Amino acid sequence: MCRQARTGGGIVSPGGPSGAPVVLASASPRRRELLQALVRAFEVREPQLDEVLGDDPVADARRLALAKAAAVAAGHPHAVVLGADTVVHDGRRHYGKPSSAEEAVAMLRALRGREHTVVTGVAAVRDGQAWIGHSTVHVWLADLDDEAIAAYVASGRPMDKAGAYAIQDDDVPTVQRWQGCYCAVVGLPLWVACRALTAMGLHPDSPVAAYPRCAACPDRGDP
Repeated sequence: MCRQARTGGGIVSPGGPSGAPVVLASASPRRRELLQALVRAFEVREPQLDEVLGDDPVADARRLALAKAAAVAAGHPHAVVLGADTVVHDGRRHYGKPSSAEEAVAMLRALRGREHTVVTGVAAVRDGQAWIGHSTVHVWLADLDDEAIAAYVASGRPMDKAGAYAIQDDDVPTVQRWQGCYCAVVGLPLWVACRALTAMGLHPDSPVAAYPRCAACPDRGDP
């Protein structure tokens, strides 16, 4: 069983029995890949909802994660449905997924060389029961010049990512440093997801075997 994560979270009501099927409420290939470290078999369903953001990145990430899970759970009775949402915020505005190459360039120019916050909310839903948590990470983007930004955007990789960058793009060093859970920036904080699945009565694998960096993650909690 995964260890408890030291993050903001709460059980709305107790989890169900182990052995329930798991459904990931996300179209993100990165979340799908990360979840494979915890659960060996699961379905993937894309939630259909409008992602409207307010002024509070933590509240937004938690609300949207729950909304995604609930939307998919409506069609999957008795399954444990896991939803996640990532919000990028610099203290003044939020940064979603860019709708165009021009917007991606503008986002990267606004964030380069500065600190911002990445919050990923995680929610698990089963038969009207829910657990919600989140992980907050402080990220410093590299001071990318205009040429590097143009080349990165031209590659197409920023287009499906909040903030128009990916911490895992090692060949393009977009991130200078971070404080918090690496996987939360990718899109699914694994220790928080562990706690969510455990709250629903499941016994997820430890993420450390697949991702050794998780052993030192601040979300892991006390040994």
